[in-house]
This record gives sequence, structure tokens and C-alpha cells, in this order.
Amino acid sequence: MKKILIFIFCVLSFQAFAMEKKTTFDADLFKKAQSEGKIVVVSSWIKYCSSCASQMKVLNKVEDDFKNIVYLNFDVRNKDISNLLKVEYQTTLLIFKDNKEVYRSIGETTKEKIYKAINSSI
Repeated sequence: MKKILIFIFCVLSFQAFAMEKKTTFDADLFKKAQSEGKIVVVSSWIKYCSSCASQMKVLNKVEDDFKNIVYLNFDVRNKDISNLLKVEYQTTLLIFKDNKEVYRSIGETTKEKIYKAINSSI
């Protein structure tokens, strides 16, 4: 019985990290946002990545908390987008301003540091 409970706990734990992820990155939208002078925040993820889920929870609040920010994300296995942005790893966070990359981090999940990076880009 104990083994069954442990198994169920593990399955449920992994499912919690497997939040619904959908690529929102679109090259035309990315270029349009930049041409309109918006700050663009882009993150990469991969299914079942716990740090990706943590980062996405923070970033899902970004558009509500910051004006003139566009948040896009993509599955790092999408080689077209990965190559375009020169991203090799999941949980990569990029910030673009004035058509230039102004910030890049890998694995950052803390709200304070992510918000600080965005604030410094405004």
C-alpha cells in the first residue's frame, strides 16, 4: 500500500509541473511589437520542466503588472525559433528593447530578479 501511495504522489507531483504550455511566439508579432517600441519578453520551455513552470508562473503576471510589455514563449525544441533567437536551453529568458537584446538569463525563476531585469529595461 505504501508503494502505491508513493507512486500516486510522484505521478501527481510531475503532473503539477506539466502545466499546459503553448507556444505564443510568432515572428511577425515579435517584429511588430518591436517596431511599435514595446519591450518584448521571450521565454523558452520544454514539457515537464519544473524550472520552466516556475518561470512561466512569474511571467504570466508580467503583462498585468507592466504596461507596454509583450510576453511570448516557445518550446525550445522548435528549432526555427531557437535558431532565430540563438537559444539552446529551456528556461532561457530574453528581453528586447529597441530591436536589441538587452537581457538574457538561463534558469532564472525568482520574481524579484525577473522583475528587476524588466524594470531595468524600461
